[in-house]
Amino acid sequence: MPLTITHPQAQCLETPAFLLRSCPQPEDRQSLLKVLMDSLFFHPCEINVALELFEDCLLRGDASPYRFLFADQDNALVGFCSYGPIAVAPERYDLYWIAVHPQVQHLGIGSRLLQAAEAAMRTGGGKIIFIETSSRPLYDRTRLFYLKHQYQQVACIPSYYAEGDNRLVYMKML
Repeated sequence: MPLTITHPQAQCLETPAFLLRSCPQPEDRQSLLKVLMDSLFFHPCEINVALELFEDCLLRGDASPYRFLFADQDNALVGFCSYGPIAVAPERYDLYWIAVHPQVQHLGIGSRLLQAAEAAMRTGGGKIIFIETSSRPLYDRTRLFYLKHQYQQVACIPSYYAEGDNRLVYMKML
């Protein structure tokens, strides 16, 4: 069933309204690409993976193991997250992607996307969520975001992405 959520503070003058939805549309591909590229966080190979997950979700619908939530503001996609169950670990989910366009960061869109994804995972029987990220300084705010939302770092794999770029794994019990 499609998910549509209006931001709870949509009526506040200082917080622009945005809408969350779960149904991917073909036209979302270009906007999703723009969010990823404009963030300056992701390598081309990472962007390709995000687009592959999106294409799978778009083409296979509910048969896809990948779920997306999209944040729209003024009829334009400004953020998204992607998650899915871990096939070999019942009641466990991975949060694969969460990104908000730099022009609208700090408006609560990322937090709302994360909260909605957590609620959907919980509804799907999820008990634990895992997130991985980089140890590069570029990701300092990302790691603080996860900590703010009660995720805890549970692993560090040295030089996973590149020499000196560790893979950090965060976890949250639902």
